[in-house]
Amino acid sequence: MADAEPVRPGVPATWFQRFLLPGFAFKAVVIGGGYATGLELAEFFLPAGPWGGLAAIAVATLLWSLVCAATFALAVATKSYDYRSFFRVIIGRGWVLFEIVYVLFVILIISVYGAAAGAIGKALFGWPSIVGTLLLAGGIAGFATFGNHAVERLFKWVSIALYLVYALFLLLALTRFGPMIAAQFARPAVASPFWLAGGVTYASYNVVGAVAILPMLRHIVRPRDAVIAGLVAGPLAIVPAIIFFVVMIAFYPAIVSAPLPSDTILSALDIPVFHLAFQTMIFLALLESGTGAVHAINERIAASVRHPLTRGIRLAMTAAMLLLCISAAERFGLVTLIARGYRLLAIAIVSIFLLPLLAALVRTIIVRSRETRLI
Repeated sequence: MADAEPVRPGVPATWFQRFLLPGFAFKAVVIGGGYATGLELAEFFLPAGPWGGLAAIAVATLLWSLVCAATFALAVATKSYDYRSFFRVIIGRGWVLFEIVYVLFVILIISVYGAAAGAIGKALFGWPSIVGTLLLAGGIAGFATFGNHAVERLFKWVSIALYLVYALFLLLALTRFGPMIAAQFARPAVASPFWLAGGVTYASYNVVGAVAILPMLRHIVRPRDAVIAGLVAGPLAIVPAIIFFVVMIAFYPAIVSAPLPSDTILSALDIPVFHLAFQTMIFLALLESGTGAVHAINERIAASVRHPLTRGIRLAMTAAMLLLCISAAERFGLVTLIARGYRLLAIAIVSIFLLPLLAALVRTIIVRSRETRLI
């Protein structure tokens, strides 16, 4: 279960690599096409209204932090830095079930990202949808080809740019739409049955990101540090979603059915330079999300053959996956993929990942308590 691409010897891990990189990587995988464009927020949080949506986001954040902390700690303790090794620890030979689910997950999310990239290119420049999709595919292939170090740098710098753009987005939106947002939140909260289900469903299929970014944990040597990194990962991943959700509330409830909520808001802001900057940021978010998902498969294969993959092999495997995903994106479209595919994935991930993870933690606690009594 050794790391397929080890840390450079003699180079100590930085504070950033130990505590923030896993959270940035997790954010990179979950932000994706639906989150970055606002479609996932409209699907899972807005139906519960302003306050119910925030409650659902809080539920998702808590679940992300707990699952990431448990996953990271177990992975570091067992030196399982790819998803195949990790699932051999928690479900033994049943790891192949997760392999199937994860491949389907990657096909789905890359298809979503490809459709979103196509929509961005069409909205900004009037390009045919396939142009934006192909540009995204080329970027993913480029970073995935160069392995862990290139992917880590992508996560770091895109994260910095993303947080800055979202902060400016909130400032501009409060300046323009502040009274509209305040009016929505001033309305009496209406009890909604959707907030808990929305938060749990959204968190459930996205927690697979905790497994997808296992290669980023190779800088962590102590389970305690892994727990801290996991607890931090939830807030790091959700902050942009909270900002986006608050801004979307200004246009509630009409924005629930918007084909691209981000474009609706940016058009209302009517600041062309920021419109371009924000859509560029979304494209970069798609790039880091897609790269993280594909990179996990490359690292799983590298761990199986017990030898780092050459750049040519990484490029060939990445290209094959992307071609399949582009076809799905062009055939089904973004909204359909989110509405139909993600809930089914949530059920599968809970069954194959979350329940076995909980069982593994219980076993570990029981074993350690017995060892303590023997001492």
